[in-house]
Amino acid sequence: MVEDAAAREARLDEVARLLFARPPAFLRGVVALDQLPEVAGPEVAIAGRSNVGKSSLINALTGRSDLARTSNTPGRTQELNYFELDGRLRLVDLPGYGYAKAPKEKVAAWTELVFAFLRGRAPLRLVVLLIDARHGLKANDEEAMTLLGKAAVPFVVVLTKGDLVGAAELAERRATILAALAKKPAAWPEVLITSARKREGLDALRRLLADLLQDPARG
Repeated sequence: MVEDAAAREARLDEVARLLFARPPAFLRGVVALDQLPEVAGPEVAIAGRSNVGKSSLINALTGRSDLARTSNTPGRTQELNYFELDGRLRLVDLPGYGYAKAPKEKVAAWTELVFAFLRGRAPLRLVVLLIDARHGLKANDEEAMTLLGKAAVPFVVVLTKGDLVGAAELAERRATILAALAKKPAAWPEVLITSARKREGLDALRRLLADLLQDPARG
């Protein structure tokens, strides 16, 4: 029997509910590839420019206020931070890119670590690429998309802080990104819009992760 859209959404909502029912756990911070945890199921990385709201989104997504450390200071996340969901899925908070004030040596070290991780991490099934809705697509976001394409890692774009942008401007930003994604074979042809502060758009992202968990080979 073919599953209709409503039934599929209800099924994924239940999978997501169970996935996030237990408190998530911080697993470890990684500053070198030899510190990566042993493979234990699919992984999803959260990427984006410095101060795009990665930690805030992780906290909102998991229903926690303190799981991922948030800061108004760009460049605070300087390692790959692993979080585990129900022992079945791991989220990886990547260092933000595009932070010009960090020492060049440190930026180079972060970049090398992230690139090596993306190219060689077998259980990595998806990158959630965050873009600040207030600023839209930037040159280094495009560079990140190109890198993901070269690494053959599927990615989905999520606009953060969507509550801080008017509806017309938000629609224009989304259309611009969708046009860019059409040229990226690794991209999923969708753009999710979220607000960690208002808890908006989170159910759609949870369903996406639940769908990935149901079919880890997707992408």
